[in-house]
Amino acid sequence: MRRGGPSVLGIVLAGGEGKRLMPLTADRAKPAVTFGGTYRLVDFVLSNLVNADILRICVLTQYKSHSLDRHVTTTWRMSSLLGNYVTPVPAQQRLGPRWYLGSADAILQSLNLVHDEQPDYIAVFGADHVYRMDPRQMIAQHIEGGAGVTVAGIRVPRAESSAFGVITPGRDGRSVEGFLEKPADPPGLPDAPDCVFASMGNYVFTTKALVEALHRDAEDEDSVHDMGGSILPMLTERGDAQVYDFSENHVPGETSRDQGYWRDVGTLDAYYDAHMDLIAERPAFNLYNRQWPIYTHSGQLSPARFNAGGNASESIISPGCLIRGQVTRSVLSPGVVVDPDAVVQGSVLHDNVHVGRGAVVRGAILDKNVEVPPGATIGVNPERDAELYTVSENGVIALGKGQRVPG
Repeated sequence: MRRGGPSVLGIVLAGGEGKRLMPLTADRAKPAVTFGGTYRLVDFVLSNLVNADILRICVLTQYKSHSLDRHVTTTWRMSSLLGNYVTPVPAQQRLGPRWYLGSADAILQSLNLVHDEQPDYIAVFGADHVYRMDPRQMIAQHIEGGAGVTVAGIRVPRAESSAFGVITPGRDGRSVEGFLEKPADPPGLPDAPDCVFASMGNYVFTTKALVEALHRDAEDEDSVHDMGGSILPMLTERGDAQVYDFSENHVPGETSRDQGYWRDVGTLDAYYDAHMDLIAERPAFNLYNRQWPIYTHSGQLSPARFNAGGNASESIISPGCLIRGQVTRSVLSPGVVVDPDAVVQGSVLHDNVHVGRGAVVRGAILDKNVEVPPGATIGVNPERDAELYTVSENGVIALGKGQRVPG
C-alpha cells in the first residue's frame, strides 16, 4: 500500500493448531481447511488485504503447515517486478531452539521481515475468519487517531464473551480503556448492555510501537506472549490503544444483508453454520460479489455434471462434481461424486468425497477422500454415529480425511 500513501506490511498469523476444529485439522493447519467449496480459510484474509492494495504479505505458519504453504505458494503469486509478494514464513527458531510461544512471539521471531521492509505501519491479521473488510479504512482511522495500535472490534452478544477478547471502549468510542481475554462476565456496552465489543484478531500497529512492545513483552517471564493476551493489554495500560468499529467498514458490492458479516469458524458448529449462511436465496455471506472478490485456485477441472436424474437445490456445487443422486442444502467441493439413489442433505462435502448408491448423508461434514459405501447412512442413527464419528455439541457429524465409513 504505497502509491504515495503510507507503506504497510501485512502479517497474517496462521500458526494455530485449531484443536476445536478436529478432525478437520488432524492433517492440516486450520487456515488451510476448505471452506465454501473451493476456498481455504486463509483466502479470506489474503483477499481482503490484496483488494486493499496491501501487496507485501508474510504468512506466519507453524503446525502441520505443508498444505497451507503449498496453497499460498501456488495460489498467491504476486508481481515480483513490482516487489510484491505473499510468502509463507515457517517457524525458524531465530532466537534459539524453540518454537513460537504465542502469536506475539511469532512476530518477535520474525522481526527480520519488518527490518527488511521498514514499513510505516503493520497490519497484523488472523487467518481463519470468514468476512469481507477493507483494511484501508481501519488504517486511515489508525493514522488519524495517532495510537500505537488499533484493534478491530465487532459487537457480539454478551453471553458469548467467553469466546473472545473483550474491548472496553472509552467515552469517546475510540480509545480502549480495558481489554479482557475471554471473560466470563464482562460489563455490557453503555448503549447496548447485552452486547460487548469482541476483538476480531485484526490489528494495525505503528511499527515503532509494535517493535517496542514485542521486546518489552519478551522480557516478561510471566507473559503468555500473545497479541490479544499480552500486547494489546500492555498498550491499553499505556493509553496507546484504540478500537475500530467493524460495523463502519464498507466494501464495494456489499448488500444490506452481508454488510458487517464476520464469523469465527473455530468450532465444528460455527464452521457448519457459516456454510449454511452461504446457500440461502439471499445469503448472509455472498460469495459472488465481484467488486470485492475472494480469490483462490482450485485447479483445472471440468464443469459439474448432472446425470441419471440427479439434482441439487439450495446448494453450492463445485467444478468436477458428478451428481446422480439428490443434493439439498449442501456445499460440495471439487470432485465430489453422488451416485444414483443417494441422498445428501444439509452437509458439507470436501474434495473427492464419494457417496455410494442408495447411501444417506445428513447434517455432516466429510473431509476429503471419504468413501461412503452403497447403502451406508450418516446422520440417520444418532447413537451409532456417536460411536463411530466425531459429533459436535449441536449434533453435526464430522469425519476426518479419508476416514473409513462402515458399509
